[in-house]
Amino acid sequence: MKGKTMSMRPSRVLRRMRAGETAVCYKTNLTDPRVVEIAGRIGFDCVWACMEHVPNSIHDVENQIRAGKMHDMDVMVRVRRGSYSDLILPLEMDASGIMVPHVMNLQEARKIVYYTKFHPVGRRPWDGGNSDGAYCMIPPEKYIEQANRERFVMIQIEDPEPMDDLEEIAKLDGIDAIFFGPGDFSQGVGLPGQYDHPNVREARKRVVDAARRHGKFAGTMASPETLPELSAMGFQFLNVGADVVALARGMADIARQLNQAGFALPNSMY
Repeated sequence: MKGKTMSMRPSRVLRRMRAGETAVCYKTNLTDPRVVEIAGRIGFDCVWACMEHVPNSIHDVENQIRAGKMHDMDVMVRVRRGSYSDLILPLEMDASGIMVPHVMNLQEARKIVYYTKFHPVGRRPWDGGNSDGAYCMIPPEKYIEQANRERFVMIQIEDPEPMDDLEEIAKLDGIDAIFFGPGDFSQGVGLPGQYDHPNVREARKRVVDAARRHGKFAGTMASPETLPELSAMGFQFLNVGADVVALARGMADIARQLNQAGFALPNSMY
């Protein structure tokens, strides 16, 4: 160890977005780190692991983070809404970023900054003895500086309630990116699933414009077909695809082929 200085692995997502490029993410609902490894080998910039809607344990997510690091790929964790520990544990496991769902107002956004960024931005509880701090092998002042610079905090605007506070939220030092969630937003305005409705499209445009106006990155859901339009609008973090969707489509394709070959699965819907 003599003569060597430990450092955090830089965030690939931040590197790309800071260079004016688009970071492409892939969502995983499954627990197996091999899904993350496959995404890394394919070349995705980031995998989105979820602890909001998916019954993954903290140890499942820890192994997914390790799998991403094997391929210099970021893993972003959508956290549970609960105590400050729910916010910071993925960061301590060396996730490159966290996503906080359903941020409803400016007060909540300020609290998130307080708990997820170190001094002088916030008062994130400090340990340093975990993977992100190289188990106390990164000097404290360097650890704090690198964590604030190379780990991102993304909040989700996916409800109509925070839209009144959007400009003030986007101004906050410590919020690195704002992610527009079209699914819950469409439900919140009484238009469930109507992602192309003018009211939903207007909200999406307001989010990206506010983010860019205040020097923040913007993200949302995309498809290969919509990615060029969304990128042109200014979104630099775009999630395209999910493991459960790919599996369902792949199995359905096999079922259709079996049906065409005269070997239909007895209970198949295809």
